[in-house]
Amino acid sequence: MSTENPAQLVVDGVERCLDLAATWPAWDGMLIYGDEPDLGVGNEWTPLKALRRINDHLIDHLHEVEALLARAKPMPDKWHGRFVTLDSDYQPVTEADLDEARSRLRRLARTYLLRYAAAGPAAWDAPRGKAWTLREIATHVARVDGYAEEIGRLG
Repeated sequence: MSTENPAQLVVDGVERCLDLAATWPAWDGMLIYGDEPDLGVGNEWTPLKALRRINDHLIDHLHEVEALLARAKPMPDKWHGRFVTLDSDYQPVTEADLDEARSRLRRLARTYLLRYAAAGPAAWDAPRGKAWTLREIATHVARVDGYAEEIGRLG
């Protein structure tokens, strides 16, 4: 297995999200519809909803990592996720929103990097029963840019 910290994938995924999000102040206020063929449904998206889901996804799986390392059962996710668009999601993205998102998301991504470094390479691929390994979690979380791709590059 690779000796590079798998959480670097999370950092890279967050940077891809932020690259797309930098264009979102150009959003025209029209809902963006995405298809979820594996779920048989579509979802409506706004830039702020995408930022919320990116944040939530990072938090969910960081909690999972911490619980696995502590040999504790993770708390179940009670968020409505992509299936609910909150009233606050309809607001335009401002430069201040982007500044907040950059700080928040980069801190979360760095927390993954630091946590994985502290756990060490032996922990990255250690079997976790029915749960994913830490490497598998990082690989999954790195695809967080899928939420940003629902919006894409605007303007």
